[in-house]
Amino acid sequence: MASTYTTNLRLTKQGDGDNPNTWGEVLNNVISLVDQAVASYTTVSIGSAATVTLTENLGNSDQSRSAILELKGSVGGVATSIFVLIPNSPKTYAIRNVVSANTTASDAVVLRVAGNAGVTVPTGGTGYFITNGTSVFSLNAAGIPGLGTVATKDVGVCATNIPDTSLSDIRYVRASVSSSIVAEKTFTASVIFTSAVRMEGLVSLSGAVKSHITTLTDAASITTDFNTANMFMVTLAGNRTLAAPSNATTGQTGSIYVVQDGTGDRTLSYNAAWRFSEGSVPVATTAASAVDLLIYTARSATTIDAVMLLDFKR
Repeated sequence: MASTYTTNLRLTKQGDGDNPNTWGEVLNNVISLVDQAVASYTTVSIGSAATVTLTENLGNSDQSRSAILELKGSVGGVATSIFVLIPNSPKTYAIRNVVSANTTASDAVVLRVAGNAGVTVPTGGTGYFITNGTSVFSLNAAGIPGLGTVATKDVGVCATNIPDTSLSDIRYVRASVSSSIVAEKTFTASVIFTSAVRMEGLVSLSGAVKSHITTLTDAASITTDFNTANMFMVTLAGNRTLAAPSNATTGQTGSIYVVQDGTGDRTLSYNAAWRFSEGSVPVATTAASAVDLLIYTARSATTIDAVMLLDFKR
């Protein structure tokens, strides 16, 4: 009975009575090919050819049996994708793409089987791919559990697209949906929030809380947006009115520096939203370049309680 070959890895299946003097040699070759399929690292040269077909040998070493493939080379001036053709047999591949692509072919390498469009192997990327013999899939793609990317797994913005912290801490927290973190987390670097942050429990701080001062636009009616800051500064260049603030939130506190310009003698009046102790509206210091400080607390969105400290100087 003649020897045959396995369907997927093309390993020799010895027939009855075959290879009586070399049976062990053939078996050792099979073991070597299994080792290649499980753990070997093979470099595949990519050039300007439209399709690079991985070698596929029966019972002997080849490229397509390898477990790990490094795609290496340069596509030069090619403006279309280079296809890497793998056998129409079920298999998994770990692929590292270090091909140098030109700017018009940034998605230069596409892994495919015959009859299938294939999937892109990102330039400079490393990924895990599977084929069922008729299609190729990336384990980085949406809906397929795998290594993850910023776009599809929401794991972060690290250069490697993999969290730099323990996966057991962060892999279940997706940035694109609401999530709850139930254990204490320690951040050893700056944390930047670009939208509103709401704290619903006790906030305990062991360091300084620093707030910037926002300069207001001087105008006949001076407007403040309490969503932008807590501390403000305005230099009066004429007689002005402090308008009712927008986006005031009950309990918000802060201050406004009121500065006279180099001429001085500028008055400041107030919208009815501003309330003062005993109803006594403060009179700003009118000396040139004088500095007063209006300290406020929002009793409600439309009622701002305030007191003015006058004439800061030495």
